[in-house]
Amino acid sequence: MGCDGGTIPKRDELVRTKRKPEEKDKNADLVAKWKHCAISQEPLRPPMMACELGRLYNKESALEFLLDRSKFECASSFEHLRGLKDLKELNLTENTNYNHPKSEKGDAYIDTNDSKYICPVVGLEMNGKYKFCFLWSCGCVLSERALREVKTGVCHKCGKKFVVDDIITINGMEEEVEELRTRMKEKRSRAKLDKKAKKAQKRKPETSETDGPSTSKLSKSEVDCQPGRKLINGVHDSLSNLKTERWSKVPNGKGPEERKGKTGSVQNDPSCSTVYKSLFTSCDAAKNQQKAHWITYNPLYN
Repeated sequence: MGCDGGTIPKRDELVRTKRKPEEKDKNADLVAKWKHCAISQEPLRPPMMACELGRLYNKESALEFLLDRSKFECASSFEHLRGLKDLKELNLTENTNYNHPKSEKGDAYIDTNDSKYICPVVGLEMNGKYKFCFLWSCGCVLSERALREVKTGVCHKCGKKFVVDDIITINGMEEEVEELRTRMKEKRSRAKLDKKAKKAQKRKPETSETDGPSTSKLSKSEVDCQPGRKLINGVHDSLSNLKTERWSKVPNGKGPEERKGKTGSVQNDPSCSTVYKSLFTSCDAAKNQQKAHWITYNPLYN
């Protein structure tokens, strides 16, 4: 009954239930996150790196991205990567029972849960079904179960110390990623403040050395205020004493007047040796020679 007289029913009149939103394939999503690079979407291969948000990268792709961001369409999603200091190379544990993939056939079974890396403590496969973390201090990758069951401040693999803030969840949920993002911003702000404090400490000794008063010369007020001092011709007696001390401190203890009063001939100096005296033309051997001097042509030149 009904639907006569040329009436055309619509879909919402016949189907009362709403259409369900399309859901992502969970297995495909896990394979894309845990077995492919987040930047280039290429299969992950060692050496592998991870950022402070827990995303996995090929080291080669990460370096290409840092050198030229314009090559990648997804550059806006990785603005938090400023340089190699924002990435950490991972120290992974290989799975000895891993079956390397062969040529895939249309009717062949593909095990997507098989992983190349495992947890070194518990032995869980790193395929996305279990939570995995890495330590920013050393880069070792461990399962969350291992960190939860064996509570210690030392890495289970390499023995290096770490703190709670060094634990970063790999490919976490949206809430975990937001928490890691806020922690990353706080860490970078602290690093900026520490850098400014170090610069300020370096500038303090420089300013104190340059701005400080010179102590090499006495000021006029200091000279006048010192008791027991006399002025001679407008000059303090201590300054005149300094001048006399300077003149007295000369080689051989002789002043300028004594040096002026010395005889001009080296031959009359008793402190000089005969070998030294023979170097000059005033010696007896030079006076008695038959040939002229090679410069003055005068053997009697003194």
